[in-house]
Amino acid sequence: MGQSNSSFGASSEADSREISPSRRFSFRSSSPAVISGLGPKQEDEVLERVSGGFDYSADIPDECLALVFQFLGAGDRKRCSLVCKRWLRVDGQNRCRLSLKAQSEILTFLPSLFARFDSVTKLALRCDRKLMSVNDDALVLISIRCPNLSRVKLRGCREITDVGMEVFAQNCKALKKFSCGSCMFGAKGMNAVLNHCRALEELSVKRLRGIHEGSEMIGPGVAASSLRSVCLKELINGQVFQPLIVGSKKLTTLKLIRCMGDWDGVLEMIGTGNTGFVEIHLERLQVSDLGLSGISRCSNLEVLRIVKTPECTNYGLVCVAEHCKRLRKLHIDAWRTNRIGDEGLIAVAKQCLNLQELVLIGVNHTSLGLTAVASSCQKLERLALCGSGSVGDAEIACIAAKCVALKKLCIKGCPISDVGIEALAWGCPNLSKIKVKKCRGVSGGIAEWLRERRESLIVNWDDGVAGLLDASVSQIGPQESRMEFHRTVHPGTDVTAGPSSNGPLTLFRTKFGFLAYRNLVQCAFRRCPNDDNSSNGNL
Repeated sequence: MGQSNSSFGASSEADSREISPSRRFSFRSSSPAVISGLGPKQEDEVLERVSGGFDYSADIPDECLALVFQFLGAGDRKRCSLVCKRWLRVDGQNRCRLSLKAQSEILTFLPSLFARFDSVTKLALRCDRKLMSVNDDALVLISIRCPNLSRVKLRGCREITDVGMEVFAQNCKALKKFSCGSCMFGAKGMNAVLNHCRALEELSVKRLRGIHEGSEMIGPGVAASSLRSVCLKELINGQVFQPLIVGSKKLTTLKLIRCMGDWDGVLEMIGTGNTGFVEIHLERLQVSDLGLSGISRCSNLEVLRIVKTPECTNYGLVCVAEHCKRLRKLHIDAWRTNRIGDEGLIAVAKQCLNLQELVLIGVNHTSLGLTAVASSCQKLERLALCGSGSVGDAEIACIAAKCVALKKLCIKGCPISDVGIEALAWGCPNLSKIKVKKCRGVSGGIAEWLRERRESLIVNWDDGVAGLLDASVSQIGPQESRMEFHRTVHPGTDVTAGPSSNGPLTLFRTKFGFLAYRNLVQCAFRRCPNDDNSSNGNL
């Protein structure tokens, strides 16, 4: 863009590259670099086009110009649309994605907006919770102007009701992906989408306020033959989706995250209704071994994530391992409840021989379970051991000796030392990346030594001193988070005070002191020279 098609020969092309960019559209007749080597007629043609401010982009077809726009960011694309009317038209006709601030004031601009962007298939409407969002009229107008929408995302659109969702679903029957969060419509609006959108493949629902205890059940509708993924987050009465989960025969992915209520009944029905699940994610749910036994009937299961479900024990994990032998990825965050340990890991090692990725967080297993996994799972490529007090140098040496296919290893918050890291210098021949974090027994010198021994190995080492200040409850258990907080309290606060001193004023002073101390430490780290840690600057 910015240059015409070449017809002057190789010499003129080489000379034209030497012209300053600032003079690209203001050449003069006295520019010998442009007209040298041309005949009289060609020279007159060039001088006429250049002196007249010829638009070289006019020779670019609209299709090519639209392809260029696709590689630009949102800001650059907006600026390009202001260059000329043609670029404005091409940008509007070929823009498939559109994200709008869905405030109520946008209603009057929707007709002209979608008259320009008439090819939108992916739309996102977001509104801040402090502002009034668009209502049913705006949503209906959008559905009329854009009947070919395939992806829609609604965030904070609290003025949209079941009536608006009904009309929207009737007009946008080609919808494939629908996501909503912090909206106020309820089960009727959700059923309308599932009853009219026959091609719906992915459904994501988060904090849907209109679903409560008295809500009607949500069924699969006509989307039962196409729905493949369902994600439910932070729902009060998410169990109303049970007919949808059980009745969608092609459903392969299920994610239940921070939803209230007992989910054992729903998961037990999965085993009797739909056994084709490939990926299941359970996080912060009230789920016990009964739910895991229902999941175990899904013999095609390949990915299982059990995160912070304290009622799950070794028994449930053994049931899953014995029946789901195709398991490739297993993530367990036991939250240091000591209910999942060697028994479950040994069952996984014996039955799931295709395991490629294993993440253990807060699982206090011994060398027996880890040795069984290292010996039997010969395809294991990614391993993460976090927050386990029973993982020491002997366990790391076992991994180095027996995990031949291992490519990535993460060790966080485990009582290992330099001796365990030294074993990795000769073991795990396919290891390409290792990350060691918050392991106080490991020094920076051993990390440099390991880099020298294995030049192709990427070593990320962090002693965790600064990380303790940013520790969150999701990374460590609630008790440890509370202990770390008291360790970082400002000296001016009373650490030995009893429960009666935890009033609002004391809590405010404690938080203020913590933030002040944190800023002070960060400033001190910035002022310290980085000569000793220059080699670890990219960690």
